[in-house]
Amino acid sequence: MKKLLPVAAMIGLLVLGSCTKSTEPKETASAAQPEKVTAYGEKFSAQGAIAASVLPALLTHQDSAQAKVATQVLEVCQSKGCWMNVAVEGQDPMRVSFKNYAFFMPKDLAGKEVVFEGVAFRDTVSVEDQRHFAEDAGKSKEEIAAITQPKPSITFIASGVQVKEQARKN
Repeated sequence: MKKLLPVAAMIGLLVLGSCTKSTEPKETASAAQPEKVTAYGEKFSAQGAIAASVLPALLTHQDSAQAKVATQVLEVCQSKGCWMNVAVEGQDPMRVSFKNYAFFMPKDLAGKEVVFEGVAFRDTVSVEDQRHFAEDAGKSKEEIAAITQPKPSITFIASGVQVKEQARKN
């Protein structure tokens, strides 16, 4: 077993080194996949993505988990596109930010289906951060002032995002 650890570590480094990062959105479509997909950040396959509602169970006995998630965008930072809130069935929305601020999302993504890959973790969002996010989202001064308690949440740091575009009918 001890001999396998260095080999596994080396394989992990090779896999990480082969990852490509893109700051420019890439659009793809094919005959087998009629919908257009726009990709941001690191490339990945959307195959095997889980529903966002599965994340709380993944984090029951651990603080963080590597995951690939498919869900709908509810809201995007209207300042820069530096975060998005996504739907988590039966839970509060989840905030997704982007690894090392290497890429941002278009501000008009609300309602679109996305798949993203990265790390989910349990977090407590401070009052100050909640107010900052509310300001970025364009909330009223009254809504911002009403935030008075830290909030437990699941946060996600995405290394890549794929946005499914509506297929146009001819």
